[in-house]
Amino acid sequence: MTAKVTGVSDFPDAFKEQRNTSGIGQMDDQNDPVNMLLGLKDVRKAAHNCTVFQSGAKPGRIVIPSEVAIRETRQIPFEVDPPEHGGFRELLNPWFKRPLDDAYQASLQQIIDDTIDCALRAQSLDIVSEFALPLQSKALTLLLNTTMDKAQTWIDWGTHVFRSEDSDLDGDKANILYDYIDHEIDKAIANPSDDLYSVLLAAQVNGQKMTKEQVKGVMILTFAGGRDTVINAITNSIAYFSENISDLQRIHDEPEIINRAVEELIRYFSPLTQMGRVATEDTQVCEHAIKADSRISLCWASANRDESVFKNPNNVDFDRKVNPHVSFGFSHHNCLGATHARQLLRQLVLSLASKVASIDIIKADENIEKLGEFSRKVGFNRLQVSIKAK
Repeated sequence: MTAKVTGVSDFPDAFKEQRNTSGIGQMDDQNDPVNMLLGLKDVRKAAHNCTVFQSGAKPGRIVIPSEVAIRETRQIPFEVDPPEHGGFRELLNPWFKRPLDDAYQASLQQIIDDTIDCALRAQSLDIVSEFALPLQSKALTLLLNTTMDKAQTWIDWGTHVFRSEDSDLDGDKANILYDYIDHEIDKAIANPSDDLYSVLLAAQVNGQKMTKEQVKGVMILTFAGGRDTVINAITNSIAYFSENISDLQRIHDEPEIINRAVEELIRYFSPLTQMGRVATEDTQVCEHAIKADSRISLCWASANRDESVFKNPNNVDFDRKVNPHVSFGFSHHNCLGATHARQLLRQLVLSLASKVASIDIIKADENIEKLGEFSRKVGFNRLQVSIKAK
């Protein structure tokens, strides 16, 4: 008899000691050091202060690990600061709010139901590569308003479009995405449709027609920004319910708690550890000097476990009434795809609650991020499970 795998739903707080002593951590990233802001108050304050902590630095530099070596295209609106940023958000927000529409949700529900039903028919499966990745890719066809057959290409890319098993920064793999987007943009120019490429190519922002390079920047962000994060959120939620099946049954019995439940899962797991900014001037955070043109990180994962804000932060609590987590960022650069991600998780969790009786973990390979002085579990490289129907 195979021993039961346990502890998969435990995601320790890697930052507690440093957050409570100095409030800041350090890590090196390709010889471009990063000062990590760890407390919720400091993270939110810096995220809001785009004058001192900019996003519009050299393309790729605010990402951790830095992508300066593998791209020159500026991701939009992610790497644009106000006031220009506002014009791009004004254009993009209505499109990325479409997951609130009934027709969108109905199509998404069909994708979710098909994915769960396939999992229930399997003796076992890897939730990362055989469940979360296909679900994320198929759901993305709705967000782009394109055909479902394209999803298989995206599935073949794997769980991260910039990283491989051998490297956190795989330039060859990144070029596959860039070439793909260039090709899709050229197709949309030749034969416009109602997909996101065509909408952007026909749009004006801040009084000027969008360029091909700007369209490419939006599309790189759309493909890369919500890929491994959504996959982590799906996989980690299933890992949680495998050891807390009564919480899944509670959601079935009390569907009105679904919004609180999803927000709490997102807070606890923090699918994206951090995001960077570049200082425009000499300044100070937590009594630490920050030099002009140096990098800071807004450590969402640490801020979401801040004991001064969250009671029992290392527990998942679906009755948490106040939950100002920053898993989707904060201020003007809050995540453009948050509506899509939230809706996907709400419908997925409700469907799991309706269909699933048990989730047994067969094998778990944890994905541990090495962040200077910290090591943080962010998800799983593989999570083999057996799911039984009600």
